Amino acid sequence: MTEETPGFEEKPDVPSGATPDDAEPKAAAPSEEEAAAPAGDTDPTVGLTAQLDQVRTALGERTADLQRLQAEYQNYRRRVERDRVTVKEIAVANLLSELLPVLDDVGRAREHGELLGGFKSVAESLETVVAKLGLQQFGKEGEPFDPTIHEALMHSYAPDVTETTCVAILQPGYRIGERTIRPARVAVAEPQPGATPAAAKEEKTDDEESGGTEEV
Repeated sequence: MTEETPGFEEKPDVPSGATPDDAEPKAAAPSEEEAAAPAGDTDPTVGLTAQLDQVRTALGERTADLQRLQAEYQNYRRRVERDRVTVKEIAVANLLSELLPVLDDVGRAREHGELLGGFKSVAESLETVVAKLGLQQFGKEGEPFDPTIHEALMHSYAPDVTETTCVAILQPGYRIGERTIRPARVAVAEPQPGATPAAAKEEKTDDEESGGTEEV
């Protein structure tokens, strides 16, 4: 029976010419897939999902910016168009305001029968041009007085009116669309204080006549 010497361990046989490290057991080298995979991340779709969310967020922000810019541009276009129309209306109104005295002279000449010959042709051409520019004349005798479009230059009382009425047009008014260039200058008449309106008198007379023919 062979005795073992205490304190000595058996070592594996080492080939001659080999270093001591060759005698140590070596761990198996990791495969390429294990080396490429990051530690702690076993699902590669997680990173792709995060990147897709970032792209979607950036796309939403850019879309919102584009929509805001488009809305601002549309508002700018509408504002410019509105200002352009307003400037044009003001320019036309200023021009026509300067022509109103000429139109007044034409009207007076027509009333007195002096609109004859070449002067008549010029006057009619002028009236045609200003009508194309949108100038409209207003103001008639017998219409109710409206302080927003009439300017009262004369005042009187009349028994045959039931409200403040334009009884004479001293100068016609002019407008362009809804814009008043000049109010109509008129003479107005109000009902006679304490007098019964003509319509009420007629109605009262009819009632008396019908009442007088009734049999008791």
